[in-house]
Amino acid sequence: MDYHPHDEIHDSYVAFPAPEPRFRFRRAGGPVLFFSEYPQALAFYIEVLGEPGYAEGTGTRGWIIGESYLTLLRGGDGAPRNTEIGLVMATPEEAERLQAAFIAAGGSGDDPSDQLMYEPVRFCPVTDPFGTSLLIYAPLGDQSGLA
Repeated sequence: MDYHPHDEIHDSYVAFPAPEPRFRFRRAGGPVLFFSEYPQALAFYIEVLGEPGYAEGTGTRGWIIGESYLTLLRGGDGAPRNTEIGLVMATPEEAERLQAAFIAAGGSGDDPSDQLMYEPVRFCPVTDPFGTSLLIYAPLGDQSGLA
């Protein structure tokens, strides 16, 4: 089925008109992930994302991600769980490429699919080897069908 704004599927999920925001946000800051297995987590994320652009001491590393950032910190118990980090990519192809890089480095993930998340997106979920869920996705646009 083709997606069209304000069709039955869209309207069953998305409020229209959108509720008025209570605050004037500029953006959400980037996620900060605490890992007890910090050296292993850092090695994994460097394999996928390349060298971090930010380093503070021996327990903080970060990458610029679009207009935000992703930071890894040493500490905590285990790894982040019961949460999902969203990474919005420029194109569906880039979403699939990033998902493939996470899987090649030792992560796991389901096959990419087209879904509705406020808008039609290419949905490329992945879980790092430590159990942290990342949802990699990219907008599809109105002309794409949904799976």
